[in-house]
Amino acid sequence: MDQGQIVRLTQRSDFACATFNPPTKDVGARPVRSMNKTLAHMLVVSMAATVLILHAGPQREEHLADSVRSALSAAVAGLPPPDPYLPTAADKKAYDDWLQTQQQRLSARLVQMHGPSGLPELASPAAQRAFLQMVWYESHRAALDPALVLGMVEVESGFRKFAISSAGAMGVMQVMPFWTRVLGQGDATMLFQWQTNLRFGCVILRHYLKLEDGQLAMALGRYNGSRGQNAYPQAVLAAQQRWQP
Repeated sequence: MDQGQIVRLTQRSDFACATFNPPTKDVGARPVRSMNKTLAHMLVVSMAATVLILHAGPQREEHLADSVRSALSAAVAGLPPPDPYLPTAADKKAYDDWLQTQQQRLSARLVQMHGPSGLPELASPAAQRAFLQMVWYESHRAALDPALVLGMVEVESGFRKFAISSAGAMGVMQVMPFWTRVLGQGDATMLFQWQTNLRFGCVILRHYLKLEDGQLAMALGRYNGSRGQNAYPQAVLAAQQRWQP
């Protein structure tokens, strides 16, 4: 793991605040209580290193056949308002129930992850509801489970709209800027828009699922740049469970 990856991951880790200062005096001369404190610091740092491995690596730019490039470009083009198609009263009720449940979960999760103030961009119930509407719309558009997409957002960015990793990944789903060049107009700043970022992230994951013959763990690893490793897929799948209806 290079230094850039470590910086990226440290920003996501619950243990990122842990630091270890080497002793300035002979440790053997310290009281037992001081020694225990030092060992505790070492344990926390060790735990932090374990968490860092969890999110190793950015997406990799790969060659795309012209037909694939055209199909993906069409998939990310155009962003109509996220108005769901709900043909029956039962469908509308299920959608409203989903929004209410997930908004309560999102509000609580933001406090758990970021403290009492949460995140400025998701501070109001209206903003939370708008974000969840986009998640529902874009995940269904790409034939993905909304709980999976919410789990990815939680693991990738902690729901930060303006997150930028040291590798350059941007937005709530940590999309690499090269995708805007490959599939769009090359304006990477569009990835700071919720719906655009979710659109790219969901389309990219669907593309990777096709490449991996539907194997979700492998597709998640490819999305994260850690294909074949278990830590990242396991983290996302565990987060997915928290967002199941």
